[in-house]
Amino acid sequence: MRTAAGRAPLPSLGRLRTAVCALFALDGFVFGSWAARVPGVSAQVGADHTALGIALLCLSVGALACMQLTGALAARLGAGLVASLAAIALCVGAVLPGLATSVAGLCAALLAFGAVTGMVNVAANSVGVQVEARAGRPLLSGMHAAFSFGGLGGALLGGAAASFLDVLPHFVVVAGLGLLVTAWVVPVLVGADADPAVARQPVVRRAAAASRPTAALVVLGAIAGATAYGEGALTDWGALHLREDLAASPVLGAAGYAGFALTMALGRLAGGTLVTRIGERRLLVGGSLLAAVGALVVVTTSSVPVALAGFGVVGLGLANVFPLAIARAGALGGASGIALSTTVGYTGLLGGPPVIGFLASHAGLPVALGTVALLALVAAVLVLCLDGARVRLPALPALPALPVLDLAPVHRAAGDLRLLAVS
Repeated sequence: MRTAAGRAPLPSLGRLRTAVCALFALDGFVFGSWAARVPGVSAQVGADHTALGIALLCLSVGALACMQLTGALAARLGAGLVASLAAIALCVGAVLPGLATSVAGLCAALLAFGAVTGMVNVAANSVGVQVEARAGRPLLSGMHAAFSFGGLGGALLGGAAASFLDVLPHFVVVAGLGLLVTAWVVPVLVGADADPAVARQPVVRRAAAASRPTAALVVLGAIAGATAYGEGALTDWGALHLREDLAASPVLGAAGYAGFALTMALGRLAGGTLVTRIGERRLLVGGSLLAAVGALVVVTTSSVPVALAGFGVVGLGLANVFPLAIARAGALGGASGIALSTTVGYTGLLGGPPVIGFLASHAGLPVALGTVALLALVAAVLVLCLDGARVRLPALPALPALPVLDLAPVHRAAGDLRLLAVS
């Protein structure tokens, strides 16, 4: 496989960057289309909140099961080749939820759909880190913006299609469009594995494996996961919250995720500039806190426009947290570091929706979505625990020094009192 890839011409940096952005956009488009049709799929199979949560858990299990495997395959066969195969599988897997006619069938469909989604995410991030290394400047946030714009397009088209098109025909159209994009990006992605720097990576990985900062990679994954929890929750449950709790129309229900994806995309486009101007640490902490505020707005208001604004605030706050965390993991641990942090990170993205479903069935959907704010605060604290490749507790503010008291007069006075008492 390496030899075959090595015969492919090495694409230019600009062409490769465009191809990776197209892959991220495809992933977002498919996921946004799915998000817009969750209410329709749920009604099609007759699933309540608990049953839908179980089905979404299957999506999470499938994705997480494939992520570490995808990292190993990318290291062995080349991230470009694996990304190409994953893109084809994603287009085919996009149809599966539309074929489900029961909760059990939906669980099986989402297990497979989640598996290919996990493959695309790890492979796309691996190639993206390669592009960033070739360019010598932060680019991964901008590539993740393509995911957000793709999600925005998928959500808008999905919301519009919901009024006149059944779920299955809609997903077939999504798959067909995805295959057209895939046909263009595959030759470019496979050619990326011909980069001499990529060919030297196995040797570098073996030399660095013993000193890989595993604790820092896990914390970076936890930061990504705590914020990705909000993305997954709003993706799969945001439309239901708007429609069931705020009586929004199907179009406005889809607009919640669309606004979230739009502000996230815009924030990611500005990610490189923001990192340069205010620093990575401040951007991570400030973004997490902003997302927490937006999430509280979403679950406490009874106004649809205010809730839609809250969705936008959450998207803006979360925009750069995940890509910056994954980019740092790639810098610290290479492809295996990306796989480890991505697996931990997507536990939040993919595990959040079933957790929301469980909480919604017991405490209501607004209370369940309130956990998005809590996890965003956790992410801010975890950022403060990182010091380069080390993990430490955040420093507490120093207490003011207390004045030193001279207790000798007190002791002498106590002695005088004892003498008086004896006499």
